[in-house]
Amino acid sequence: MAWISRLLLAGALFLVAACASSAPPEKPYSMEDFANVRKLDAHVHMNVTTPEFLEQARADGFELMAINVDYPDFPQLADQRAAALAQVKADAPRVHWATTFSMHDFGKPEWASGVLAQLDQDAKQGAKAVKIWKNVGMAEKDAAGKLIMLDDPAISPVAEHIAKLGITLIGHQGEPHNCWLPLDQMTTDNDREYFRNHPQYHMYLHPEMPGYEDQIRARDNFVAAHPQLRFVGAHLGSLEYDVARIAAFLDRYPNASVDMAARMSQVQYQSVRDLAKVRNFFIKYQDRLLYGTDLTMNPGDDAQEFKRSAHDVWTRDWRYLATGESQRVEIIDADVRGLALPRSVIDKIYYQNARRAFAL
Repeated sequence: MAWISRLLLAGALFLVAACASSAPPEKPYSMEDFANVRKLDAHVHMNVTTPEFLEQARADGFELMAINVDYPDFPQLADQRAAALAQVKADAPRVHWATTFSMHDFGKPEWASGVLAQLDQDAKQGAKAVKIWKNVGMAEKDAAGKLIMLDDPAISPVAEHIAKLGITLIGHQGEPHNCWLPLDQMTTDNDREYFRNHPQYHMYLHPEMPGYEDQIRARDNFVAAHPQLRFVGAHLGSLEYDVARIAAFLDRYPNASVDMAARMSQVQYQSVRDLAKVRNFFIKYQDRLLYGTDLTMNPGDDAQEFKRSAHDVWTRDWRYLATGESQRVEIIDADVRGLALPRSVIDKIYYQNARRAFAL
């Protein structure tokens, strides 16, 4: 009678599978869920010691990765570091921080040793990541007057030391793809306005500078050369204009993730044209995508205006990623339908992936 038992078991398994396949799809989150779901904004700049940024994060249910960056329009690096540490001290479970380093004196023997010593100290102070900015590749020059690219061999000891410390490198190389296009071919109004008003940064007008593909190639060479280093490509890895190209990058480099900071409109531009393609990308790469905004608060900023703006950015992004609601996105001149990603995917993108990427 064993064959009867096997037949009954097979029938039972068939019924279980049939029931599972007919189960309703996972219901997405709604706007009412926004404040109650655990979230981590993996890319912000808290360059102040005042409490307003942290207050809004608490109200909206966010942890924060406060990133220092060697950006001339920000406070001095020592002041950024002090601000980040003050915010961590104010709420250590909610605020994490990423340090950075200066390229000053690059090429001199003392440069690397000084950077490594500083990173050791910052790791002891709880830094979870290190940011390297687009000044590498677009501004900093060596002693011979040549632009320093990310794959310069002299940067390798720093990368290896970061890996040894067990922390993560956040890399922002290049600019949006729009930067290398004429104004009338750009896809978003914010890029078009910015580069119209700042022609010195509009690479289309500067063919003497490295091209877009040069920046991407140097970054990819660097990631390939350091497979033990956890790497987060800021701003969708500067591949924001094409989710298929982001996918190819993630397929090629298993040690890499990307954050979405300041590039949501580029994704929305694509989803207006092919919603299924973009939604499928988010689902397929749900383990490699980190939610981030690039929200920035500097000394002198209007605190209440910042809080309103932060809440608006966070809720608009939630509406797009988590729900199926539509909203008007003026900078791409379109009504944009939300992706309504499954709850399990949202939980990863908004929280779990950042916790893993930064070993929190």
